[in-house]
Amino acid sequence: MSNIQEIATYAQQNAAKLGIQKFDIYGSTVDDTSVQVDQGEPKQVKASNRSGVTVRVWNEENTMGVTSTTDVDPKGLELALQTAYEASFFGVKENVPDFSAEATIPIDKTTKNKAPQAPVSELIERLLVAEKELLAAHPAIKGVPYNSLAQRDIDRFYLNSEGALRTESHSLASVYLYSKTEEEGKKPRSAGAYRIKENLADLDIAGCVKETADKTISHLNYEKIKTGKYPVVFSPEAFLSLLGAFSNLFNAQSILDNQSLSKADDIGKEIASPLLSVYDDALHPANIGAESFDGEGTPTRQVKLIEKGVLTSFLHSAGTAKRLNAQPTGNASIGAKVSVGPNFYHVFAAGTPDSLHGIPMQELSLETAENVILIDDLQALHAGVKALQGSFSLPFDGWLVNKGEKISIESATVAGDFLEVLKSIVYVEKEAELTPGGVCPRVWVSELSITGE
Repeated sequence: MSNIQEIATYAQQNAAKLGIQKFDIYGSTVDDTSVQVDQGEPKQVKASNRSGVTVRVWNEENTMGVTSTTDVDPKGLELALQTAYEASFFGVKENVPDFSAEATIPIDKTTKNKAPQAPVSELIERLLVAEKELLAAHPAIKGVPYNSLAQRDIDRFYLNSEGALRTESHSLASVYLYSKTEEEGKKPRSAGAYRIKENLADLDIAGCVKETADKTISHLNYEKIKTGKYPVVFSPEAFLSLLGAFSNLFNAQSILDNQSLSKADDIGKEIASPLLSVYDDALHPANIGAESFDGEGTPTRQVKLIEKGVLTSFLHSAGTAKRLNAQPTGNASIGAKVSVGPNFYHVFAAGTPDSLHGIPMQELSLETAENVILIDDLQALHAGVKALQGSFSLPFDGWLVNKGEKISIESATVAGDFLEVLKSIVYVEKEAELTPGGVCPRVWVSELSITGE
């Protein structure tokens, strides 16, 4: 992306030429390379460079128009400003989006240098080695149907006619492996793992191979399971995917649209076990590629969503904050309609109360627990979740655990109500794991309905 300062200057000049007083621009460039392999051969190499800017213009009547373009030279910007200005006369009259009051607040941030990109040949070589190691880990592992090694550079900026100007850049490298088994007379079993780091040199590919192999092998001896109610332990990834599926709970825009499980005055209500705290924390040290500002230029921050079981705040854009008399939280993405979404979840055990519902709190462990279902991975989240009723019914991969011994479950479905799940959490482990959606430990729930064969 050409110099952000240049874009800001062009924008100011073109706006003045067109008689536009009030505008803002959000833009990003993503430079992406990813490779996939198949049975010892490179399968696919993808390289893409995507840039785009979104321009918003307010007219004299203070209605707003918005347009997006991939063209950031002076001519392209002039055209975008012109188009957005023309569109502004058809803009909404109520709850017109406005600048974030925090778009000009200084952000103290350490500048991240982008990591040098490794050549494609090195990506392919490393992924082929990983595939080979995975296939060698057990005779039953016959393929790694899904795999990817990717690196990405991201530049983003926000500027507005009141002098806001923010820019940042960072790099990411990630690896994903998902292996599949074939054994005579048995169903194919599969499992996957994921790792992410700032650069390829530090990426723990070996750890990813080992986790994928261990999980896959642990699914080889599987058994059917009886339908019934069981204590359930969610893996970090499974718990976060459930939380993500019901994120309307914290989303101020969803609340204003009546598309949420929460109401505007639910702040302060106990919605979960006092053992649980959930933050949205873009700046968490484990968040590789953390963004320091959102699409409206608002600084990102730690937002305490659930504190010791109590609903403490919602995620806001500048507009929702204004309507609900709150602070913007740095969770907006810009567009014709500003949308709100989580940045990076941080789930942890809220200091252990000595007794929960009168029962002394004990540390639970898979080494000693009997007949517990450990859910590793929830599937079909788009189909099995009724986000506005709070209910879910989802197939999963997991194990029946008895005093540390894990037996893979052939196939089963877990069903329940998300708000009841939050209330029936009996233990949140100390040890947290980094997943694509955030940092989270294993979470124990007193019981859920499991449907076996």
